[in-house]
Amino acid sequence: MRGTRTSAAARAVTAGAVMAAWVALLWVLEGIDTATGHSLDSYGISPREPAELADIVPSAFLHSGWEHVASNTVPLLVLGFIAALGGAGRFAAVVLVVVLTSGLGVWLTAPANTVTLGASGVVFGLFGYLLVRGFVDRRPLDIILGVLVAAVYGSLLWGVLPTDSGISWQGHLFGLIGGVVAAFAFRRPRRPQGPDYVTV
Repeated sequence: MRGTRTSAAARAVTAGAVMAAWVALLWVLEGIDTATGHSLDSYGISPREPAELADIVPSAFLHSGWEHVASNTVPLLVLGFIAALGGAGRFAAVVLVVVLTSGLGVWLTAPANTVTLGASGVVFGLFGYLLVRGFVDRRPLDIILGVLVAAVYGSLLWGVLPTDSGISWQGHLFGLIGGVVAAFAFRRPRRPQGPDYVTV
């Protein structure tokens, strides 16, 4: 029992450190972007240009201003921390799937002459991942966590609708899809159950 508690505490510390470092990086990058006249914004995704495929990953770490990065900070911290409790390796794999799915979706479907950047695709991806992970893994605790996440952040789902031309609903939608895909791709194997013995 004590070993289990120690392991859980270690995972929590690791998850907290990972997310604190990630969010700090986002703010540092926005500071560099602001100080250099928004030179980093060129690493956003311009749709259907082959050279822009290289910007899919960096675009998820850049923002269009302080308000933009601030709006993503809290949900990224909360959802990322919960997801990272399942292990750093699995978390990294989930985030990679989300970033690639969201970025490719934007590259394929965003309007011409636009540049898309920001971590909100990852936020939506983590939301989708946590929402379905418990059902995919058949783990009651994760199901409860998914329900709580839905109760707190369920309004995020409105972000997948094309209601604001200045917001990339494509990034949100494909990020959400990427999170669901990751939940299935990295499902935890079920422990084999022994045979049922019946006495006669």
